[in-house]
Amino acid sequence: MRRLFLLRHLKSSWQTDGLDDFERALSARGRNAAPAIGAFLAQNEIAPDLILCSTACRTRETLALVLPFLRGEAVIRLEDGLYLATAAQLTARLKRLDKTARQVMIIAHNPGLQDLAVMLSSKDGSADLAAIEDKFPTGALAEIELGDGRWPSLKPHAGALVRFVTPRSLDPASDC
Repeated sequence: MRRLFLLRHLKSSWQTDGLDDFERALSARGRNAAPAIGAFLAQNEIAPDLILCSTACRTRETLALVLPFLRGEAVIRLEDGLYLATAAQLTARLKRLDKTARQVMIIAHNPGLQDLAVMLSSKDGSADLAAIEDKFPTGALAEIELGDGRWPSLKPHAGALVRFVTPRSLDPASDC
């Protein structure tokens, strides 16, 4: 069974004038939200065998904060092409995966992740899908079950959205 975990980077900072978007770091709010997402990953024994992460500063920091909570030994690939990638670009990347990748996590950006989650999920009218269609906030995680097929045969609406969580849904006191 293939599973795809889409994790949007945690909240980033806009505090540094003149800093390129690619170099923006996490904000204190983002770092404070990491334990809630991390605890969720640990409690649900999420164990990707492959993590594809954008090379932007905020995604690499997000990876560093959640990595200790993941089970197993994932292969990690930092990829420039994931920076601000569209759903079509993310899909093309997934289609290049080989059959050994069964549980894949992408840590990247919006609107690409949101669009990819909507595009891959079956239109079942679920509250989680409606929530994703409305907003895919920073630190949010979508889990999509994609069946036993191969990555190159990935098709729209062929996945089942298993769950969608946000830092706020895991910790109502969170201001993220």
